[in-house]
Amino acid sequence: HRDLPSFPTRRSSDLPRLDHAVTSALLLAYVSLRMGDRVGLFGFDRTARAWTEPQGGLGAFPRLREATAQLDTSTEETNFTLGLAELSTRLRRRSLVVVFTEFVDAVTAELMVENLTRLARRQLVVFVALRDPALDAVAAGRPARLSDVYRSVVAGDFVRERDLVLARLRRAGVRCVDAVPRAVSARLVNRYLDVKRRELV
Repeated sequence: HRDLPSFPTRRSSDLPRLDHAVTSALLLAYVSLRMGDRVGLFGFDRTARAWTEPQGGLGAFPRLREATAQLDTSTEETNFTLGLAELSTRLRRRSLVVVFTEFVDAVTAELMVENLTRLARRQLVVFVALRDPALDAVAAGRPARLSDVYRSVVAGDFVRERDLVLARLRRAGVRCVDAVPRAVSARLVNRYLDVKRRELV
């Protein structure tokens, strides 16, 4: 169909995690615009990197696609306190905020949960977490060698910590989409359609 946007065509397993997030975000943006909603974008790590004012209509889609094309993987530590506080000041009314991010340690996770909980008091927040199938396989697998035991224990600890973080977010009222990369787009769109159906925003 001539109105359909173009998305990456490489196999799911070939795409970096950022590409999966961008592809899912663009698909959600396109569906939201088709449904009559206004869509904007805010990207940050230690500071704001991208911002597009929420706009409606399919004419806004190329601007969103261009903005996501400017995003790149960053080695900067994500400052959730400043980033989400700045986002809050930009939102003039209650909105659906979809957050794509990763957390790699307990300190980062604690600050993330604290600030997402604060944001969820004013906005409807959906947190998107991309599961790593390889990590899950290591955590659940039977170690064949002694060296595999350490890898299995570390992977298992990380998976458990990750699940605890998601549980805390859900208790704080944050809606979580937790899926492997190939499934995240469909689950995210379904969550959005559920929000629309229930008129939560």
